[in-house]
Amino acid sequence: MDVFAASPSILEPLAHVTAADPDLELAERFREGDRAAFDQLVRRHQKPLWRLVRRYVKRDADAADVTQQAFVRAFKALATFRGAASVRSWLYRIAINCALSWLRDHRREEASEIADDALTATNPAPAQLIAGEDTAALRAAIAQLPPKQKLVLELRVFDDLSFKEVAELAECTENTAKVNFHYAVKKLRELLVGDHDAP
Repeated sequence: MDVFAASPSILEPLAHVTAADPDLELAERFREGDRAAFDQLVRRHQKPLWRLVRRYVKRDADAADVTQQAFVRAFKALATFRGAASVRSWLYRIAINCALSWLRDHRREEASEIADDALTATNPAPAQLIAGEDTAALRAAIAQLPPKQKLVLELRVFDDLSFKEVAELAECTENTAKVNFHYAVKKLRELLVGDHDAP
């Protein structure tokens, strides 16, 4: 018996997920026993998940390990995925949980610190958010945000997630995510303007 073959009762909940999720077909194929479909999910999401984890974990090698752990967990759990969120949001939640678990286990890193490469050319959105700010100043300002605002801002700006996806990952309503984002941007601008005014 194929342990990856899905029963009809497990597949039924996916029917309500909109066709807008480009990963849903791969998730369904995997649940029907096509393991190659999971490889495609990994190829599609490996770099974004690594960048997400890298903002929590300082070293590249540790981020790679945590990202791999997230995909292992996803592989084991995808057969029970019910489509309450998009596959991407589901993978991001697993990656965040793995990163936070790693931080708790190692206690060498601070979850509030953003890695240097989180604000590089691979993530151009910060430059559009606050034009002309250097990486160090922006990183320092983001580190001063309240945790919820920081998480919402990072997911929205660095990972280019919709507010619906951000809300799912931040475990709040979509409106609350928008409000947190608004206040995060406002606070960043205040902090950065204050830095420019300093002698």
